Amino acid sequence: MPELHWQKSSYSQEASSCVYVATTPDSTLRLRESDEPDVVLHAGRAALAALIAAVKMDKTRM
Repeated sequence: MPELHWQKSSYSQEASSCVYVATTPDSTLRLRESDEPDVVLHAGRAALAALIAAVKMDKTRM
């Protein structure tokens, strides 16, 4: 697999709590957190969109 180009999320403001995103050549997304960079979540675009929507919905209920 080619080396991934990781980008820090614009919502990650603290240096110790950053979320990074990368796209693979087959358009699969990779996510990792700065505290554990060797743990990588693999997700398709639809799955990631559903996760983000669920998190946003849960946040509004707080």
